[in-house]
Amino acid sequence: MELADFWAIIQDVHDRSDGDMEAKCDRLQTQLAGLSAEEAIAFSQHFDALMDRAYDWSLWGAAYLLQGGCSDDAFSDFRASLISRGQAAYETAIANPDAIDITDFDEEAWFFEGFQYAVTDGVEAAAGFSPPRLQPHPNQPSGEEWQEEELEQLLPRLTALMEAADSD
Repeated sequence: MELADFWAIIQDVHDRSDGDMEAKCDRLQTQLAGLSAEEAIAFSQHFDALMDRAYDWSLWGAAYLLQGGCSDDAFSDFRASLISRGQAAYETAIANPDAIDITDFDEEAWFFEGFQYAVTDGVEAAAGFSPPRLQPHPNQPSGEEWQEEELEQLLPRLTALMEAADSD
């Protein structure tokens, strides 16, 4: 499975879920369970690589602003939910976390715990086991670590949007 095939599955699941993360997870799990073992394992490897690529301080800062704080576990949920939104949303966030589209922001959907489990369960159903990661998860996020008081300067657009939402 090529990366383009991975993104085609993600986009199809996203488009057909109507924003419902439970439906998205169910659809993904069903699609993955129907793949060959080899395809499912490749899907899992792409997912892991994309999760690792998104393990970045700037993106964590965006997640921190969106949730009003963000633990390591919540950041994992955020990255998986970001992937679930499709390639365009993912690439935009990676290139510039301040440009994340939070139109109709739903905190539960952006920090949904179940998407990564849908990947695991679907891959296990297809392959018969949970494949090992090709590389260990990075020990530290990439990029420059920030302090909370620096986030307004690092992510001015998101800061302003969240402040406006809080004042409504």
